[in-house]
Amino acid sequence: MSAEAAHARSAAELRRAFPWLIATLVAVHACMAVTRVAASLWTLNQGFGEWTVGVLLSLFAIAPIALSLWAGRLADKHGFHRPVGFGVSLAFTGAVVALAGQSLWSIAFSCLLCGGAVSVAAVALQREAGLMADESSELKRIFSWVALGPALSNALAPVAAGLLIDHISFRAAFVLALLLPLLAWGLAQKVARHPPNPQSHASKTRPAWDLLRRPALRNLLLLNVVLSACWDAHSFVVPVVGHAKGLSASEIGLVLGAFAVAATCVRLAIVRFAQHLDELKAVRSAMVLATLMLLVYAWLPGTAGLMAGSAVLGLALGSVQPMVLALLHQVTPADRQGQALGLRMLVVNSATVAMPVGFGFLAAATVVAAPMWLMASLLVLAQWPASVIRKPQD
Repeated sequence: MSAEAAHARSAAELRRAFPWLIATLVAVHACMAVTRVAASLWTLNQGFGEWTVGVLLSLFAIAPIALSLWAGRLADKHGFHRPVGFGVSLAFTGAVVALAGQSLWSIAFSCLLCGGAVSVAAVALQREAGLMADESSELKRIFSWVALGPALSNALAPVAAGLLIDHISFRAAFVLALLLPLLAWGLAQKVARHPPNPQSHASKTRPAWDLLRRPALRNLLLLNVVLSACWDAHSFVVPVVGHAKGLSASEIGLVLGAFAVAATCVRLAIVRFAQHLDELKAVRSAMVLATLMLLVYAWLPGTAGLMAGSAVLGLALGSVQPMVLALLHQVTPADRQGQALGLRMLVVNSATVAMPVGFGFLAAATVVAAPMWLMASLLVLAQWPASVIRKPQD
């Protein structure tokens, strides 16, 4: 078989496996999403302060700092299944610890492991998905589908967790988190195994940090950091504001779900209109919309108002990830895309690991909406690096 025929056959197998790839991502991410909501509400229910919730949310970002670069090299070398298996093992262990312990320390350890699980699995999943595209519009379309995985899990998992907590117990929510990694591994077996293309000697020996010499990648990562922190600010503020306003766990889950549903809808729209979108213009427009909503979110009335505000933020922030991932694949050598994805995961988590803790202290010292106002200010400043990114065809 010729090299061209082999490549065509491999691409066809990848496309057939794409639905299973997305389903695997949904299951892994849902484990983390259920744990995040259950841990936040359990902590508040036990009488701990907002700063404790911030610490727990920060733990989701600590493990990726240690694992992301290793996960990128593992994906470049071994492909999809080995890093996903490692991520599933971390998620399952974290869920077992939370279910068995039901203490602040055990839940904190669970948050740490579940955060690491998603980072390791996501690097492999994003790298695998990038192999299916041959042009930029196809990259946007594929990564819109990939981004639908977390959006779908964020739409369903908080609502499911809230209902289980309200009508059964916190333990029931942690049981759900336990079952999801097992489902993810079963789904991953539907993805065909194929050896990655051999890496050049230079790619094997050069560290991921070497990629930061590329100005477009540097600015793209900086932009990604700010936008990810906005997502964290929303995740932090909603449970705290909802609890302060007397919302039930189900209502808080609905507010978080509205954000995720809107993110899902905008990503479906990107799938449909990918060929008409310019990545950089779309990102900058989303930043403007997010800035405006972050400034006024604190004054939105009741559950319905918070749901509407979260939906607008979901539209803005949900549109960003497909564009960022498409740009990243355009500005990175093909045999180092696992490294670039791992570097992205590392930089984002390193820069935002302190954000929830800082949000907690800031909210405790001032008002609960202060984290959103801070992120609105940073979005204004981030318009400059967004304006100087240049795509290869430029």
